[in-house]
Amino acid sequence: MSETTNPDAPRAAVGSTNKENKNSIERRSFFSWLALGWLGFAAATGGFFTVIIRFLFPNVLFEPPQTFKIGYPDEFSPNSVDIRFKKKFNAWIVRDDESIFALSTVCTHLGCTPNWLATDSKFKCPCHGSGFRMTGVNFEGPAPRPLERFKIGIAEDGQILIDKTKSYKWEKGEWENKDSFLTV
Repeated sequence: MSETTNPDAPRAAVGSTNKENKNSIERRSFFSWLALGWLGFAAATGGFFTVIIRFLFPNVLFEPPQTFKIGYPDEFSPNSVDIRFKKKFNAWIVRDDESIFALSTVCTHLGCTPNWLATDSKFKCPCHGSGFRMTGVNFEGPAPRPLERFKIGIAEDGQILIDKTKSYKWEKGEWENKDSFLTV
């Protein structure tokens, strides 16, 4: 006779073996869940510390310097607009018969960048059509006020020094300030 059909076989032994197997499976399951929990905790902690360390080294935007030299006054011809500094420093250098000044390249309407149209002798904003004279004064379109001027002066070596940290607004009467233009 086979063991499974033997009525005299000890059932307690078979039952205890199944119970031990069941307990060992539960222990294995418990320890695997425990290991999985610790692994999740370690991953979350590692992610947290990664964020903290990343916070200590922020992204840095490299912007052009706010103070820069543009050359000597005699390098700028009368009644002209120098557009060399438009892209790098966001400034136009204008020389009329009496002075040199630096204009901001930001339209006073919505912040677009106007273009210098030498044939028309004006700055024209491509976004909404605002027009500015060579002096920066608005005369057409929706721009509510003239362009801003930056602080301008002469450095120790005789070059023109532009400081964009200080701007002068026409509507406040600041264009009359001696730092808003250079007398030539």
